Amino acid sequence: MGSAFETYFDSLRGKKIAVLGLGVSNRPLVRLLLEFGCDVVGCDKTPREKLDAEVLELERSGCRLSLGEDYLDGVEADLLFRTPGMHPDNPAIRALRDRGAEVTSEMEVFFEVCPCRILAVTGSDGKTTTTTLISEILKAAGKTVWLGGNIGTPLLPLVRQMRNEDFAVVELSSFQLMDMKRSPTRAVVTNLAPNHLDIHKDMEEYIQAKKNIFRYQDETGLLILNGDNPITSTFRGNGTTRFFSRLGPADICLEGGVICRDGAPVLPVADILLPGVHNVENYMAAIAMVDGLVEDEVIRRVARTFGGVEHRIELVRVKDGVRFYNDSIASSPSRTIAGLRSFPEKVILIAGGYDKHIPYDVLGPEICDHVKKLFLGGATGEKIRAAVENCPEYDPQELEIVDCGSFEKAVRAAAAAARTGDVVLMSPASAAFDQFKNFMVRGDFYKKLVKEL
Repeated sequence: MGSAFETYFDSLRGKKIAVLGLGVSNRPLVRLLLEFGCDVVGCDKTPREKLDAEVLELERSGCRLSLGEDYLDGVEADLLFRTPGMHPDNPAIRALRDRGAEVTSEMEVFFEVCPCRILAVTGSDGKTTTTTLISEILKAAGKTVWLGGNIGTPLLPLVRQMRNEDFAVVELSSFQLMDMKRSPTRAVVTNLAPNHLDIHKDMEEYIQAKKNIFRYQDETGLLILNGDNPITSTFRGNGTTRFFSRLGPADICLEGGVICRDGAPVLPVADILLPGVHNVENYMAAIAMVDGLVEDEVIRRVARTFGGVEHRIELVRVKDGVRFYNDSIASSPSRTIAGLRSFPEKVILIAGGYDKHIPYDVLGPEICDHVKKLFLGGATGEKIRAAVENCPEYDPQELEIVDCGSFEKAVRAAAAAARTGDVVLMSPASAAFDQFKNFMVRGDFYKKLVKEL
């Protein structure tokens, strides 16, 4: 009898499969489907003249392409792989479903066929660092770990290399979770705040999507929640529910500057190399997740050596006594607030970007408290300015605000304004899509500009 992976893909032979979106994550999926003899059509709104070489290679390998603005018109399929960024209620998807197509996703199938234990993380902020911490701790304990999902490599094509005793550590976005019908063995929800309301119908839909990370757990499941967050503190799992709290008593909490689990000391906060109280919370979540899987000394060893994830309060350069930090991952106000609170001094902040239609009011008081000069560039610049100027604490003599229009102009203006001892923090509180492909491209461009100074 074959593995669950082979059984699943053998069942697709000869079927018409539509793959929506030909971005990096779906390309290995297309190759896999072609390998198993499927009739594959790749659907993408990118016009043919703008396709890169890898997509054209998929076409030469047998994948038919449906491209341009009307890329879903006339597509027939038995099975549809939805790209995470496309809402399941998209009219074209709904039409295909009405015509009998089954809708799934690369991540849904991965959960079905993965042979090893899955540990998954979601949340509005901190999920990438928490996912990476869990992976680093397990690896330091000698485990074989497969890191993926919303970060890293697409995992489905790697299933054939996985063993039962391995661990898959997966970051899941609300988009990936929206129509998931499976949950991992262990799950973390780091926190929840308004986010991605340009895609989700409303905040309630966003919350319900996040709940899918634990909705289908059975009584053996473990759910780890932030007890300090007003939304996640109300959740309860089907199995064991554990809370972490930086502010009060909980299963994992702070006692005298030490993270404790069930009253026993695990990790002194002073040992954590990453700056900021939000990283204390990320470690709390990770400690709860790896409970019973590793020795506590492994956790302490990782904390003393792990320097963080790229684009997350990443020190880029020190020039003429000015420290330049890249926090491009900060695509929401709450993430930028965490970044601002990581520094004891007031910083020079570069902010603004794509508008996800989320409120910015909460950012105003934090900028007034933690920023001495604010440089704005991007579609949300006006919203961020209004949030600051509407604060009772706002003093234009203490906080200079400069509208720069573009990201590059904002970076250059902030660098020119900096003096010895200053911190320049690029933490946009906004997605990157108005000027960049994603937050990683934005972060890389920032680092390039800073290194050229």
